[in-house]
Amino acid sequence: MFVAGVLGVSGMLVARPAELRFEVASIKPTKFSTGVMGGCHGGDAHFRPGEGEATIPLGRCVITAGRLTHIMAIAYGFDVNRIAVRPDWDGPSRFDVEAKAENPSATQAELLEMLRTLLADRFKLKVASETKQESGYALVFAKNGPKLKQADPGREEQFTVRGVRVNKLDAIEGKLPLNTITGQNTSIHRIVDALSLAVRAVVVDRTGLTGMYDFTLNWEPDEEVAGPLQQQLGLRLEAQKVPVEYMNIVSAEKPTQN
Repeated sequence: MFVAGVLGVSGMLVARPAELRFEVASIKPTKFSTGVMGGCHGGDAHFRPGEGEATIPLGRCVITAGRLTHIMAIAYGFDVNRIAVRPDWDGPSRFDVEAKAENPSATQAELLEMLRTLLADRFKLKVASETKQESGYALVFAKNGPKLKQADPGREEQFTVRGVRVNKLDAIEGKLPLNTITGQNTSIHRIVDALSLAVRAVVVDRTGLTGMYDFTLNWEPDEEVAGPLQQQLGLRLEAQKVPVEYMNIVSAEKPTQN
């Protein structure tokens, strides 16, 4: 879908793409007492077995019992803990979102853009970003350099993370499997995101690596990731001040039911 816009080039009218929107969308106060569940299922999305998003029909976003900030975290791919200046009702108010794209083969990126448009339309959401310098880690080369294998460009990208989000108390009681990060034809940025979860701090890429790689990183549930990271992938976490982006809610309203 396109709309015409005047860009002031020799008085010509040129077409520019309109905002992506869902064909139909519903937002209602939740009746569930469970935590937030769900997400979006684009035509190019890859999910691990058992992930909730895999059960959502293609071309849809289905979110259950989500606060505004939960829905924002999904739409923007942002850590919910770095969304600040929240409205008072964000705590007690939770919503169920069901939205369907006109094109069932819409990509994951297109669905998330539609979800951002829905937030602006129904919640009247306006946001602003802010960057602060905080304690974190830089991902750099270990002494002998990286041990990542260059990927075959013809292979499909796959990325899995297991055991990284778990509670260490369970690990001490022996309930947890090996922590594993596995990539096939994967960029260094995916490794950085997974390491941020593992160390519970912001990790930024300082390697300069721009290729696609195959790798596997394993470490015990009660073990720190730093040692295995250096031994298995030839990479190192260096503690330093890093830029951390925050998202501030400038204004938002409770959505009307539909």
